[in-house]
This record gives sequence, structure tokens and C-alpha cells, in this order.
Amino acid sequence: MNIHEYQAKALLKSFGVCVSKGVAVLDAKDAESAAATLPGPLYVVKAQIHAGGRGKGRFKEASAGDKGGVRLARSPAEAAEFTRQMLGATLVTKQTGNAGKQVNRIYIEDGSDIERELYLSALVDRATSRIAFIVSTEGGMNIEEVAEATPEKIHKIHIDPATGVMAHHGRRIAAALELKGDLAKQCGKLIGQLYKAFVDKDMALLEVNPLIVTKGGELKVLDAKVGFDDNAVFRHPDVAELRDETEEDPYERKAKEFDLSYVKLDGDIGCMVNGAGLAMSTMDIIKHYGAEPANFLDVGGGATKEKVTEAFKIITSDPNVKGILVNIFGGIMRCDTIAEGIVAAVKEVGLDVPLVVRLEGTNVEKGKKILAESGLAITPADDLEDAAQKVVKAVG
Repeated sequence: MNIHEYQAKALLKSFGVCVSKGVAVLDAKDAESAAATLPGPLYVVKAQIHAGGRGKGRFKEASAGDKGGVRLARSPAEAAEFTRQMLGATLVTKQTGNAGKQVNRIYIEDGSDIERELYLSALVDRATSRIAFIVSTEGGMNIEEVAEATPEKIHKIHIDPATGVMAHHGRRIAAALELKGDLAKQCGKLIGQLYKAFVDKDMALLEVNPLIVTKGGELKVLDAKVGFDDNAVFRHPDVAELRDETEEDPYERKAKEFDLSYVKLDGDIGCMVNGAGLAMSTMDIIKHYGAEPANFLDVGGGATKEKVTEAFKIITSDPNVKGILVNIFGGIMRCDTIAEGIVAAVKEVGLDVPLVVRLEGTNVEKGKKILAESGLAITPADDLEDAAQKVVKAVG
């Protein structure tokens, strides 16, 4: 689960992290009075969407101007005008794709006098089962480009969960960021605060880009991106309240209600599979035969008939889907349960596109019999290769 920048900063501030003063605006008529509460004289007006690259983004609407999703205003009135232009407009960035995202919230923040921009993030390193801090002196830039062009400028520091953050971690990170004296001390304190926030709130990602050094010698979080472990959100009602469903894909949101692992993609062949590895293999073989998957959908190993029915409904509700491939290997999951769910879903929502089903494993013969006797236009497949070829051919 992701949250907006202004929400992330408020959360980090509660752990003692230094951030600029700012105010969120949902209605343009409130923007000027909101900006007037800030010290000024410089105001940063930021579009709030769950995507990076806002400053370099572009709006689809000409009325929104061409200055991107992060703008500098020199008066509350100008901040209000920028807010009016951006609210309700569609911002397109590298991370949103061509569809872009509608801006429903604006964050007006007090301007900062920047001397240096740095990069800092924390995430769970699965290879070591530890939280890792990734830092670089190249802040304010696309970190992927830095990693590719100058990998030596990126440093990774792991934290042993048995000890937590210790003084030497702060010193190592400060050295990597070329911070000395009082700034190094501030860095050590900041790392402790960020680590505590990460652990206490079950974060999956904490990215600060940029982390700035002001001309007044202050280390400050200028931008923040925070994501949480979906499986732990139930432990944090305060975090759950920050969820903005308008930022989530409606299909993915629906899938979460039924505990389905679903990710919408840009292709035209819908996939329903049990098991993440099998789902990846299914998408790969669809691409191998010249088509594109419309989604990743893992119904899990213990799905019920009702769960399978809902998964099928989600796939068929996507107007881009021109064919469906069901690929099930029955271990814990029984093939007859899958078959019953498919038949129930097709009878309820109808079937306007080709459907190819490959079943293997527990109760496979029962599953095949249910499909064969359903009277529905379902194409059986002998194996995964056969299934992929049939569905790709069916969609032309």
C-alpha cells in the first residue's frame, strides 16, 4: 500500500524527522489561504499522485500549463493559480504510462534554500533478510540511471535486526554522503529515526529523493515516498486510513477484496493461474508465441469456487481482454474446484471471448468432465504450450 508525499512526511515528522512546513489542498478555493499560513516567500506546489517523475511530467490538458507537476510560486496567489490549473488535470510521467493519473490533491510546501541534494532509501533486502539503506551523493536524479552509469556512487548498508541501527551505521552513511561535522551527527540521528519508522510501521519501501542540505546547515527530507507491506496493514489502523483508493487500479482494488494477487498489464490475453511461478511462466509463453498478457492473476493454492468465480469476473470485466487462458496445476488446489468456478462465472457473466483451459493434477479428470459437460464454448488444452498456441491463435 502506497501513500501520498504529504502523508509520508507527516508520518516521518511524528518520528522526529525534519521536513518542511506544508499543507494539503483538495479544493482550489482553499489554496491561497492555505499557502498564506506558510512562511514563504517561496512556495512549492506539488501534484500528489502515486508516481515518481512529477516534476518532469506533462499534463494532457493545455489549461494545466506546461510546467510539470512540481512548480515554484512566489506568492500565495500564484500558488493558488497553479493549484487551480493542476487539480483535476491528468499528469503523465514515466511511471504512469500514457494514460497518466488524475490529480486530486495538491501539496503546497514552504520553499527551501538548497545547497546539496542527496539520495537515501530503505528497503527489505530479500537476499540478506535485512533492512538495507541505499544512499548516494547523486540526489534529485533517477537512481536507476545513476546505478547504470556510475554504480560506484551508490552505497548499500545493511542493518542487523538483532542490534538495530548503531552509531557506526550512521557514520558509514554520513561518509558515503560526504557529510562531516554537525551534518554527520544529524545524519546519524536521521538514520535512527527512519529505521524506527520503517520497522514500527511495517514499511516495504522508504525513499527520500532528494534529501537536502540547506544553506543554513540543516539536513532535511525534501521528498518522501513510502510503501507498506500489505500483509501488515491490519496492524496499523492509522496507516490504513491513509489509503487513497482513487490512486489504485479498480481491477486490482477489487482483487484485494477477495485476496487475489492481481496486476493489470497492457496486453489482450487474460490469465488465471494458481501459483506465482506458474503465472510468470504462463505470461512468458504467451509472449513467446507473439501475444501479450493482459494481467497477472494468481488465485492461490487454496482458492474456493467463489474465489475462482470472482477472479474470472475481474478478467472478463477488462475491455482489453480478447481471449482468456486458464492454467491450473492442482496440488493443494483441486482441478474440479477450478472447473466449477469457471462454469459458474461463465454462466453468470457470459463469455464473449475465446477461453482455453489447461488442467493438470489433483482431480484433473473430474475437472475436465465438468467443463466438457457444461455445454460452454471452452477449448481444452493438453499442456501449457498447447494452451498458449490455441489462445494466441484464437485471438488472431
